[in-house]
Amino acid sequence: MRTDKQERFIESYCLTGNATKAAEMAGYSKKGSKQMGYMLKNQFSSEIDERMRKMIQDAVPGALAQVNDLVANAVSEGVRLNACRDVLDRAGYKPVERQEISHVETSSTEELEKELKALLN
Repeated sequence: MRTDKQERFIESYCLTGNATKAAEMAGYSKKGSKQMGYMLKNQFSSEIDERMRKMIQDAVPGALAQVNDLVANAVSEGVRLNACRDVLDRAGYKPVERQEISHVETSSTEELEKELKALLN
């Protein structure tokens, strides 16, 4: 069971990302806040990770609304274009990024030596 201070630390850490500052905000002494913040961050790392994931998930609808607003109302064509790209990317319509794989990377040493000899002759 967590104490109220520990709960305040977790909440403050999720908002600030700074363990020392979060410890101070939770009510721990300024003198020992660096050490206490480090200890609490490690002790409650799984709870912190889960809380941060939840905070991000909660922010998604607002962020999506902002992007949709930019798509419809941004004055700058560049801003509208980037917002459209973001929407399309997240909807699964991201362009395929192609990489050229050279035969050198897939060839054996013997095959490369033969090719080298052929080039030198």
